[in-house]
Amino acid sequence: MSEKIRVLIVDDSASVRTTLSDIISADPDLEVMATAADPYVAVERIRQEVPDVMFLDIELPRMDGITFLRKIMSQRPIPVVICSSLAQDGSDAFMQALEAGAIDVVAKPRVDTAQFLQESRMRICDAAKAAAHAKMRGLAKASPVLRAPAPDVKVEAKLTADAIIPPISDARRESLMARLPDTEPIVAIGASTGGTEALREVLEALPAGAPPILIVQHMPEKFTTAFARRLDMSCAVRVKEAEDGDLVQPGQVLIAPGNLHMLLVRNGSRYTVSIKDGPHISRHRPSVDVLFRSTAQAAGRNALGIILTGMGDDGARGLLEMRQMGSPTIAQDEASCVVFGMPKEAIARGGAGRTLPLSKMAGEIIAHARAATSGAKT
Repeated sequence: MSEKIRVLIVDDSASVRTTLSDIISADPDLEVMATAADPYVAVERIRQEVPDVMFLDIELPRMDGITFLRKIMSQRPIPVVICSSLAQDGSDAFMQALEAGAIDVVAKPRVDTAQFLQESRMRICDAAKAAAHAKMRGLAKASPVLRAPAPDVKVEAKLTADAIIPPISDARRESLMARLPDTEPIVAIGASTGGTEALREVLEALPAGAPPILIVQHMPEKFTTAFARRLDMSCAVRVKEAEDGDLVQPGQVLIAPGNLHMLLVRNGSRYTVSIKDGPHISRHRPSVDVLFRSTAQAAGRNALGIILTGMGDDGARGLLEMRQMGSPTIAQDEASCVVFGMPKEAIARGGAGRTLPLSKMAGEIIAHARAATSGAKT
């Protein structure tokens, strides 16, 4: 039996602490080490025993969560998952938490219906396990061995992209590849744990005339709005949360809205996005597999597929399908990943044509745009 991942919960709401404790304790890989109503109590708990992962609210008494997070990261880095109800109104605080070193963000568990509670349970437990594998500055610890997901996770959480967009046969793939016109280049990126900062580094390095980029970052609904708005303020490219029917155009980045899937759709030589509800695919909504499969079928060789840091295997199948349709594909290398899960799976399944450090991704995006544009002109 492997050791369980020990979790510290810091939230001033007794009901939230209880709900989180029940969710985490029900998973065979996790255990609640302690709970705390404010940062001062949390410090005393940490002095007694350092947790593997800390769930932290932003709005706390006596000391706000951002200040506490910064102190923790400067003195004794711990993988921290922000668990908050702040989104639009607290977008600055939310992004400051990620910039201060938080590994991931989850919405506070919803208990109004059984479906919402189940989805909260899956997201919270997955975030805890991913955070436990994260590389932390100044913190060296072995990654625990994880067992299978808890048995109460619904079957729909394990569905593949087939549930949203049908796959294509080998014969149809060859026919489709032959009929695909050379269009403007496009980039599809998938990321999860550690992806918020990875994406910021890539996008801030791009010029205003960069090719259109579609992104799936695993993140709760409404938080993607704040994420896109903050990136838009710091990047030369325009960044927005995608809306159904948005035109895909150069110089613009569309981020899939939390809790909805995003697909690429081709109309002649133009692209738009389709935003759809549906089941969790590869345990996620939005799913990278859904974006990658739709991009493979709509854009083929005109698209560049990139998979960044994250836990699990979402995107591995889709990246392989992009490569099979002639798309160049890249996986982030282990050294620059916060969690080398999604890229590792993509590499193992043959989906990644190349493996590169994060620092080279922006250059590859520009190189792809130049090559695609040059090829279209010849």
